[in-house]
Order: sequence, then C-alpha cells, then structure tokens
Amino acid sequence: MHPPVTLTDAAAALRAGDVTSVALTEHAIAQADRLDGELGTYLARFDETALAAAGKADEELAAGVDRGPLHGIPFGVKDIIAVAEGPTTAQSLILDPAWGAGRDAPVVTRLKAAGAVITGKVTTMEFACGMVDPSKPFPTPRNPWDPRTWPGGSSSGTGNGVAAGMFLAGLGTDTAGSIRIPAAFCGVSGLMPTFGRVPKSGVAPLGYSLDHVGPLARSARDCAAVLEVIAGHHPSDPDCVDLPLDPFEGGGSLDGLRIGVARAHHFPQSADPAAAPAFDAALTTLTGLGATLVEVDLPYWNEMLTADLVTMCAEALAYHRNDAAARWGDYFAATRALLARGALVSGADYVQAQRVRRVAQDAVGRLFDSVDVIVCPTASAGAPTYESLTDAEGRIDVEAMFTQVFTQYWDCVGNPVLAVPMGFTAGGLPLSVQFAGRPFEESVILRAGDAYQQVTGWHLRVPELAAAPQPAA
Repeated sequence: MHPPVTLTDAAAALRAGDVTSVALTEHAIAQADRLDGELGTYLARFDETALAAAGKADEELAAGVDRGPLHGIPFGVKDIIAVAEGPTTAQSLILDPAWGAGRDAPVVTRLKAAGAVITGKVTTMEFACGMVDPSKPFPTPRNPWDPRTWPGGSSSGTGNGVAAGMFLAGLGTDTAGSIRIPAAFCGVSGLMPTFGRVPKSGVAPLGYSLDHVGPLARSARDCAAVLEVIAGHHPSDPDCVDLPLDPFEGGGSLDGLRIGVARAHHFPQSADPAAAPAFDAALTTLTGLGATLVEVDLPYWNEMLTADLVTMCAEALAYHRNDAAARWGDYFAATRALLARGALVSGADYVQAQRVRRVAQDAVGRLFDSVDVIVCPTASAGAPTYESLTDAEGRIDVEAMFTQVFTQYWDCVGNPVLAVPMGFTAGGLPLSVQFAGRPFEESVILRAGDAYQQVTGWHLRVPELAAAPQPAA
C-alpha cells in the first residue's frame, strides 16, 4: 500500500473509500516496526488501542458519522503531554509516574473527540529542554534524512515520526523553537500558535509564560486542520484566551498580502551556502503569488534572545526547584546546566526581562501595522550531526547550534509562526522558512504557507530511508 503523504489527502481518501483508518494505522505501525529502532521515535506505542480506535473510526465513517478531517488519522503525541493510554515520562527519571496517569490533556481530549487515532508517546528532550544524555535509559532520536544528524528538539519524535511516516500528524510544544526546529530539520511543517490560543494544561511545563502547544504535519493545510480541533478556551489553563479562531481559507493567490522580509541576524557566516538562495527563491515564489514584499528589521532582536533564555531558565527552575535539590544527578546533564543558569537569575533580572518583552511586543505590534506577515529563515543550515554537537569531554550541547536557528525571538513576543520547508542543502538536508503573523491571526500565516505549498513540493519529499520498501525482483 502507498498511503497518502498528507493528512488532508488521507482524509479525502478515507471519505472516497480508497483507504481505511485501519490500513493507515497498520502502515504507521509497520513503519514504526521497521524504523523506530534506528530513529528513536517512540517512548511508548499503543498499537492495540490504536487499531481499536481505527476500527471504530471506520465503522463510524461507514455509518455516516463524520467527526471532521482528523477522523481516523494516526497521531503521535510528545511525551510531555498526558495521554490516558500510557505514562507521561517527559523523557526523564524525575517525573512522578502518577503525574497525568489515566487522564488526557485537554488537547488530547479534543483530538480523540475528533476521531484521531493516538499511536503512542514520542521522544522529546528531557522536560522539553537540554539535549540527549547517553547515560540515561532513553532512546536517542535521529533524523530520517540522515540518521547521523539531530532531528531537532525538543519535539524530536513528533518531527521525525511525521517525516518517516509513523503517523500523519503529531503534537509538539514550543518554548524556544521546539515545534519549528524539528519541522525545519525533518522537512515537515510546524505551527506555533499564538500564546494562549491552545490550552497547555496537562502538559509538563518548561516556561510558564513561553510554552505553546501546536501541530507538526506535512503541510500548512494539515496544521490548519489540527489547530481547528485543539484551539479554544479551556478553564484549566488561566493563560488560555476565549477568542474565536478565524476559519482557514486555502487558495493560490496572495494578492494584497503585505509581507515583511527579515534578513538581519538570519545569515551568519556559518550559514549553509544553500540557505540564502533558497530563501530568495521562496520570496520570488511569494511575489509570483501576488504578495508585496517590504524589507523590515525585527526590533530588540538581541534583547529578546536574552529575555527568552532568562525567562525560560528562571521559570524552569521554579518548577524543578525541589526535585533539583533532592535528585540532581537524575537529571540529564544539559537539563542541569539550564537549571543552574536559572539559579543565577535574580528576581530583578526576571522582572526586567518581562519589561523588555512588553516593550518588544509593542514594537512588533507597530511593525505589523505596515505588513500582514513577516518571513525569515527558520534556520540558516540543515540538521547538525550529533558529532558536531559533542564537545571535547563528550557532552552533547546545542548552545552553539542556536547561532543558526532563529526561533526564540517569536516565543518571547508570543506571535503565531508557521515553519515550512523551502529547499535542501547540497548534502540533502531540509531547509525551512518561517511565516510570522499578528497575535491570533493564524489563518493569515496558514493561508500564506498553503499558497506557497500549492506551487512548491518541498513538503512532499520523503526521506529515502522512510520510502516504502520495494518488493524483491
């Protein structure tokens, strides 16, 4: 069977009778059987309950009960998000096994109500921060485009699972880029909604004022379908706002759309030679679709990178303080480094970071008075190898990599951002472009990303490793 690559195509095929949810789920399971050992995607698989859910979806669709475009679609869930079928570990020895046991986070409840098939819990970085630690008993996630490389984090298993065909969509979280980085490195699409658009209760926190929950999938249109289900106010999350979601309207024209182009800070000397030409080609495509381009500078760039780090480290320590004091050695090395930084942040530092964030939010708001969307690269290079991330003492660290990744700024101001593929390096690794919008205008960036994907095919490329095995001659 050669199943549809996108969620949207799979939904259409289900309704046309060309495929069943059971067949989609069996294919996802077969891909996991074949590839998970090499790619380190899953922490827990729910094969039995997934097949039962798929069978129910087929019965309902046959009976005329249609729960929407996610009905019967296999989904992976990042393992900091509670799912009733199995434990939530946050890929850590620290989290109490009773945390989230037997319950679904609101976003998972909404997925299930829409008929989605949950295939399992997928890898992350410990508590959505830091980096893998070979001394701990967890899998090392790898990139299906080149298993020597990192798939990005912290939603590593969501990104590599979508790229490898182990599910058609998945949930991730984003505090400094953790949806968009794996989307970029794995060659798929990822949406960080506006802060407060999607409830984050039932999700182990990293930064209380920075965390976003959102989808990774093949296309912008797929991400729009997931957002429509998971967005909306929930009383369990005090940060979750009660604002209607504008409907997604796909189409090929961007006539009248004003796009700001941000180049400063995005092309360091270490940038891959293919990054700038790929970005320029994407801009040419957008112009051809009718958009008007305007060069812009993102205000308070360096201040926002610092504010994101200060805020994240301080808020992470606030959550982990007691466990860090009692079980320091059980944390991953990179997590300990982040928490130690949090201990160096004073109350005055934290308050000043929030003041600067507010100033930058106001400045970005004024910038959006003259443009509708801002585009910039998600990263200036393809996925780094694990070897390049390992220091002389054998520790794996991603700090240097963040000079080539441009995601943290948008977490700090809270605007919605969509990352989509825009090409490849000479070595065959994906490159990615970001579309940022005004707060709660996800529909605008999804429309722009969808229009771009209607005339490009980067998001439909499948890694050779993940392609269906050819029958023997």
